[in-house]
Amino acid sequence: MIKNLFIVAWRNLKKYPGYSILNIFGLMIGITFSLFLIFYIRDELSFDKYHTKSDRIYRINSYIKEPDKDMLKWAITQWPLAPTLQAKFPEVEEAVRFNPNSRILFRNGEIKLFEEKIYNTSSNFFKVFTEHIIEGDPKTALVEPNSIVITESVSNKYFGSVKNVVGKTLTNDNNQVFTVKAVISDVPRNSHMRFNVLISESTLPKDFSNNWGGFNFPTYVLLKPGVSEESFMNKLKVMYDEYMAAIFAQYNIKIHYGLMRITDIHLHSDMANEPEELGSMSYIYIFSAVVVFMLLIACINYMNLTTARSARRAKEIGIRKVTGSTKSQLVAQFLVESTLVTIIALILSIALIIAFLPGFNLISGKHISYSALFIPSTFVIVLAMVLLVGLIGGSYPAFYLSHLQPVQVLKGSVSKSSSNVVLRRILVVTQFTIALIMLVCTWVVDRQLNYLRTRDLGFNKEQVISLNANTNKDIRSSILSFRNEMLKNPQIKSVSTSSSTPGGDNVNFNLFTVQTNTGYTDQGVDCYVIDENYLKTLGIPIVRGRNFSSLADTLRSIIVNEKMVEYFKWDEPIGKRVRFPGDTSSFYLEVVGVMKDFHQKSLYNPIAPLLLFYRPNNISILAKVSPDQITQTISFIERTWKANFPDLAFSYSFLDDDFNAQYAADQRRGKIYAAFSMLTILITCLGLLGLIAFTTEQRQKEISIRKILGAGLGQLVPLITKNFVLLVCISCLVAFPVAYIFMYKWLKIFPYNTGMSVWPFVYSGVTVLMITLVTVMFHTVKAAVANPTKSLKAE
Repeated sequence: MIKNLFIVAWRNLKKYPGYSILNIFGLMIGITFSLFLIFYIRDELSFDKYHTKSDRIYRINSYIKEPDKDMLKWAITQWPLAPTLQAKFPEVEEAVRFNPNSRILFRNGEIKLFEEKIYNTSSNFFKVFTEHIIEGDPKTALVEPNSIVITESVSNKYFGSVKNVVGKTLTNDNNQVFTVKAVISDVPRNSHMRFNVLISESTLPKDFSNNWGGFNFPTYVLLKPGVSEESFMNKLKVMYDEYMAAIFAQYNIKIHYGLMRITDIHLHSDMANEPEELGSMSYIYIFSAVVVFMLLIACINYMNLTTARSARRAKEIGIRKVTGSTKSQLVAQFLVESTLVTIIALILSIALIIAFLPGFNLISGKHISYSALFIPSTFVIVLAMVLLVGLIGGSYPAFYLSHLQPVQVLKGSVSKSSSNVVLRRILVVTQFTIALIMLVCTWVVDRQLNYLRTRDLGFNKEQVISLNANTNKDIRSSILSFRNEMLKNPQIKSVSTSSSTPGGDNVNFNLFTVQTNTGYTDQGVDCYVIDENYLKTLGIPIVRGRNFSSLADTLRSIIVNEKMVEYFKWDEPIGKRVRFPGDTSSFYLEVVGVMKDFHQKSLYNPIAPLLLFYRPNNISILAKVSPDQITQTISFIERTWKANFPDLAFSYSFLDDDFNAQYAADQRRGKIYAAFSMLTILITCLGLLGLIAFTTEQRQKEISIRKILGAGLGQLVPLITKNFVLLVCISCLVAFPVAYIFMYKWLKIFPYNTGMSVWPFVYSGVTVLMITLVTVMFHTVKAAVANPTKSLKAE
């Protein structure tokens, strides 16, 4: 019985090859790229779940409230918090803290390389986090001073592929020797915190940051089994009064802690100071909807073409019923046909996935391997997809065609009614509506992301080369020499140094006592140090007062931005004084200049008050270069670098690339969404192509008769065109309000956004309308110019 169903289904596929290819091709695209999105979603949802105790691991977040300011949310805490929690709260099984390091130069013999993502951490690290140990004892790996744990990649760089690395040493640029106590596999990419080197906490000085006033350290706790997250959070409320009130209460600053499960961080965190790029739960919902839309449109295509061709199969159904076929057998026949089409499409989809997976990884920034196709959950997804698409796609045709009465069918009275115009129009409107919603959203997303890239940031980031002379040694004289040598090249217009750069993460947030028009107030303000050439190099103008000019500015002079003037309501900012909190001496800092506002952080953050100190010869170096002879200029910079910093590896980047890297995640997700929106429209067009071809074929005789009676091309084309134009208009009426509401809410995420414009709706409507008109007119004109005798000779 089943064999016979598949044989008949195969014969029907071969009997109508054109429509079969359209169905298979549409389903193939839908299944292929739906699986890509499913792989992406599954990877995003898997973050940090590889830790065996992930259900009990929480990060402590800090919530800081200053008077008249929004709540600060930090993914970092104070250094003493971890041991205090472990000693004070019996609910805590283990507490682990991290001290992030900037990049460090390690060497082993002649091999000298910079390493990043380096942390000092607690000796009980491996009791909380699950990492695959290749060599070494996790119990003792981080106990002794100068002990390090390195990843397999780091081990291969310094020691090659040899085994027995434990016991070997690496030396930093300060001649500090570290002993390798363990080698672990590279940290999985689905971790919210990735590292290359872990250094024992005992390596740090004993008095290292031993206070409750400084925040810079991620802290994690492993709660004991059965401990309630809510009850533990309530107990944490006492921490402010016991340890922080003495420092912060005098400034009316309130602080409390919150817990975040480690598996929630990647998709749900809205905290500052995250160690890695975050995901977005909103995109998970969006991509899940795209998966549903793509498969739904592919199913609608199948239903449309099958019901449209129902008249051709009516006699087959009638004969089958007359010869004894039951309704259930007929339903089974059509469901088997749709399932067979889906299986063929799935087989082709797997081939496409294998071919396009590297490209998808490149666009998405993921590292999904081919093995993702062969894990059990993929088989479950594929099986569910085949059954779902097969049943949905074949359900209506199966029940509709099996319901036909054999007497009416064999008399030929079903041929017109069986086309079921109303159903097809509803399905087409549904397709157009989905396509239009996705197209509008694509235009809005692209417009906003382009706006983020091109908006005036208040500084000139073009043709600015960024270098970093980070080292433990005092190399200020070398930095001065390097700067002077650089300026001898006419292609280098300006060189400056600072402790941070726009888009950089080395901005300090310090508490200051700030003079206002009515007295003094204590407020936290972003700050870092620059030299006298910094503002010139970045093209940031001074709007009031003056720039830094000499070493005399080191002691008392500061420059602030316009936002700080506005925030503190200074009528005359020049001469306003700022003190360090608690300083009762006569020492103060004085505002000597006000610079134009610029975006120190990405456009995801509003411009905040900013204070700049003066100090020459800092480790972050910016060089403004001429756009001509870039290659030669970089070669000159490299030679000059090696002459002045022989122990530091040469590495550079362009400031615009560094700044735009803050948008990399959204840019990637935007590209994915745009690509899959186009594919959704392509699937819609495939179904439209088949449906219009069949519609014009059905009306070929009518067109031929009208042509014989004298109708011209201008009268024949609108016969079919007007119906589809009407369907596009109805779809616009449904799609545009939905897209507007959704995109309006999405844009509110950004402090700086383009706002809603009419143009994405116009572009989307015109695009879909033009695609429809071109497709309809092609087939209509083809039918209109055909020889009418060929279609009428049977009459």
